[in-house]
Amino acid sequence: MIEVSNVTKIYGKLKANDDISLNINAGTLAVLLGPNGAGKSTLIKSICGLLRFEGKITIFEQDNHSIEAKRLMGYIPEMPAIFNMLTVYEHLEFIAKAYQLSDWQPYADELLARFEMDDKKKKLGKELSKGMQQKVSICCALLPRPKAVIFDEPFVGLDPHAIRELKKVIQELKDEGCAVMFSTHMIESMEDNWDTTYIMKNGKLIESKKRSEVVNNASLEMLYFEITEGAGERESKGEGAGEVDKNE
Repeated sequence: MIEVSNVTKIYGKLKANDDISLNINAGTLAVLLGPNGAGKSTLIKSICGLLRFEGKITIFEQDNHSIEAKRLMGYIPEMPAIFNMLTVYEHLEFIAKAYQLSDWQPYADELLARFEMDDKKKKLGKELSKGMQQKVSICCALLPRPKAVIFDEPFVGLDPHAIRELKKVIQELKDEGCAVMFSTHMIESMEDNWDTTYIMKNGKLIESKKRSEVVNNASLEMLYFEITEGAGERESKGEGAGEVDKNE
């Protein structure tokens, strides 16, 4: 479970996150949506323990800055953090040593094969395209078999095969009981398997909606535009997202 309670992050005079609270239970996929500058990446970095903030975040009841929480979490950033002078396989070896994994090689080989990188094991990070770097980032995040996985725009730069495979991986993570958060502008790509959507605007959580609450089989994309296009009117009246359901 990922639990965010009253999180606020301020940069100078800018309140990038304004009292955000949300829950992502094990075995569920939450899609985080919002326009550019809404505060999505700031929230994700806060959850991953990369930023200081006011409030509280726990990963399966462990403080998110703790070693225990970091062992439970996988993070795929929008911009892959790849070492130029390490090969593809050395990246996985690095993760295996950092997490003190045993018998990790078969799973590493499986991940590389799924993302068509098994013939790129000896390529250096600096020799990889943006899409290949993203694939390495995904494989590294999944190698420790995390219980909570956070994706920040992971489809950017991926080829059609990798996008299809990543969608399969996301469903598998849900089936295995992982708590999954997914931030993307490619809304249609998440239509099939989302459980909850959280929609942000101007640093605020303006709406949370479960799939079971959507009427008339409205698409996630339609739901997003209905909410965001009416957000200005609600904000002018002082209305927010309200209390987020803690049982989600």
